[in-house]
Order: sequence, then C-alpha cells, then structure tokens
Amino acid sequence: MWQQGWVAANDGNVSVKLDEDTFLATPTGISKSFMEPDKLVKINGKGEVLEALEGYRPSSEIKMHLRCYQERADVGAVVHAHPPTATGFALAHKPLDTYSLIECVIAIGAVPIAPYGTPSTDEVPESIAPLLPKHDVILLENHGALTVGSDLTTAYYRMETLELWAKTSFVAQMLGGEKEISRGNIDRLINMRSSYKVTGRHPGYVKFNR
Repeated sequence: MWQQGWVAANDGNVSVKLDEDTFLATPTGISKSFMEPDKLVKINGKGEVLEALEGYRPSSEIKMHLRCYQERADVGAVVHAHPPTATGFALAHKPLDTYSLIECVIAIGAVPIAPYGTPSTDEVPESIAPLLPKHDVILLENHGALTVGSDLTTAYYRMETLELWAKTSFVAQMLGGEKEISRGNIDRLINMRSSYKVTGRHPGYVKFNR
C-alpha cells in the first residue's frame, strides 16, 4: 500500500480474520512502510487487545473493520487506504457508477460513497453498514476507500482495481467523457463472475444519485 502511494505517514489500516472472535490488525501510529510481522496486534471481536508488543494498540479505525466482519460472514479481510485518484472522487462526492472498463464491471461493480463519518467514532461503521450487503468496495466521503474480501489478497486486489478504475475514468472524462458498454453486455459481464469464480458481493446494474 505504501509502495503504491495509497497511504502517507501513518494512514491506512488492514485487518484479517483468524477465527470467529480473533483478528490481526495493523497498529495505530505506524507507517505501513515500517510494518513488520511482530508489530501486528491480535484482538477479539470487541476490539480488545489479546496480544501485542508493549504500547501497541489497534488502528483507531478498528470499529469500521469489525463492523465489516459483523455484517458479512464471508469477509476474511478488510483494507482501508487513501488511493489518491479514487479518494479524489470521494472528495468530489462522485461515486464510480459508469460501466466502461470491462474488468471493473466484473470485479467490483458500481462503487457508492458512504456518508461522512468522523474517524475513530461509530459514525463510520454506521455509514458503511447499509452498503455492505451489496458492495465489496466503498468510497468514504471526504476520507478514502474501503475494500473487503474473502482473504487479504482479494481485499488488496480490490483496492488496486478501484484505483485503476478511478485513474482511467478520470482520463476518459478529460478526453470528453466515458463511453459506456451496452446494457446487454454489462449484464453478460456481471453474469461471468461465477465462471471466473469471483467471490463476494456485486450490486448488479445500479446508478447513484449525484
């Protein structure tokens, strides 16, 4: 995440589900460029520390992560970052709901924006909860992005896909606007998820109010 430029300073956080009530999480106050295995924090479903180096505690955004696991039994990992272009859409309050890039139509579908929530409070978990049943990728208003997956690699790949989509969408808009795939072909692409063994949720064809 740090090498990709998705986080700066101590931004961003990652968690993984080990079992029904045990999770690993990145600690607060540590740059992802300095992360090492022994710095990870083991917590329970209440966010209480089970095992950690002295003085280490989970990310201040752990409430958001735990809400993802509570709402979705299929979620095994959560990634939160601030990929610059995708976050630009979150700052402009523009959801990603154009169906122009084939891989993104299949992999993640339209990406909504969760209403503003103050970091480290219950406002953020509450803002994402209504979107989690249908979305694996969510933009956070004036904040960044959140992805979930059945495992850590999948959650990471979804963040990577989101940023690629945002970059190409921005370029296309600068060149006169995105040209969408036909509705029939959009439906065909979404239906291909099963043959590609894509896990997670997909919202289907949806447009958000802007």
